[in-house]
Amino acid sequence: MPTVEANGLLIDYHTEGAGPPLVLLHGATSSGKEDFLAQLPAFKRAFRLYVPDARGHAGTICDARRGFSTEMLVADLAAFVDALGLPTFHVLGFSMGAMTALQFAVRHSERLRTLLLVGCDTQREPRTAVSRRLMDPVRIEREDPAWAAELEHRHARQGAGAWRDLLAAIAADVAMQPLLEPKDLRRVTCPTLVVVGDRDPFVPVFHAEQLYRQLPESQLFVVPGCEHNVAALRPALFAEACRLFYRGTERVARQRARVGPEVAASPSPFSVEQRTMTRPGGPSEAE
Repeated sequence: MPTVEANGLLIDYHTEGAGPPLVLLHGATSSGKEDFLAQLPAFKRAFRLYVPDARGHAGTICDARRGFSTEMLVADLAAFVDALGLPTFHVLGFSMGAMTALQFAVRHSERLRTLLLVGCDTQREPRTAVSRRLMDPVRIEREDPAWAAELEHRHARQGAGAWRDLLAAIAADVAMQPLLEPKDLRRVTCPTLVVVGDRDPFVPVFHAEQLYRQLPESQLFVVPGCEHNVAALRPALFAEACRLFYRGTERVARQRARVGPEVAASPSPFSVEQRTMTRPGGPSEAE
C-alpha cells in the first residue's frame, strides 16, 4: 500500500478507482480496507477512493501511549488530504472515523462535497460505557482470545501487544473528547447522511435522530435489525442507501467542488449500480 507523510506520521492508505475523491475513515480497532471491504467494488466505479489507516492502526505506525485523541485524528485527516492535494472531497466515516469526519466538517465544512456518518453519536453515553467494556484488553484476552489474536495480527506492525495500549487509549478518548453542541453542528453546511442500525449498542436511534435534526442539510437512514457495523452487516442495503444519497446530492456536490478535470469527466455516482440494486423500503427508508 502507498504511504504519505502527514502530521508527523507516515500514513498507510489504499487507493483505487476513478472519479471525484472519496475518503473512507474506518472505525476504532479496525483498518480501512477491512471496514469497507464489501463497498470498495461498487464505490471504485464512481469515485477515486482514498482509504487510510488511522494512527496506531494497522499500517500507520504510532505509539498510542504517547497520545491518542479525536483532535489528533482530525489533524491527521486535514494533513492527509492536503498532502494528496485534495482541496474538496467526499468523506464517509464509520464510528471513530465518523466522529473524525464530523469534527472535521465542523471546522472545514467548505472543503466537503458530502458527509456520510455511520454509527456516530455526539453524546457521552452510552458509547463511553460500551467502549470501556468492549475495549478492555484484560476482558478480551480472558473471554475472547480469538479476537485478541485477530487484533494482534491486524496491528502487528505497531509492535507486539501494542493493540492493548491502543484500545485503552481509544476508550479513554471517548470518555474525554469534547462534545459538539447544536451551534457547532449548524456550521456543517454540506449534504449529510446519518446512518444508524436500530440495535446499535453505541448509538441509540433517538440520538442519531437528534444529530440528524441538528445538521442543516441532512438525511437519516435507520437500518432495521442491525447493530453497529452497518456496512459489514447489511452491505447491500447500505450500498443502496449510499447510491440514493450520492445521486440525490450530485448537483450540490458538483457546486461545492472546485470544478476540475476529475469532476467534469466523472460518471454520475453509482450509475452502474442503479440497474442492479433495490430500493430499501418501509419505515427505515432514507428520508
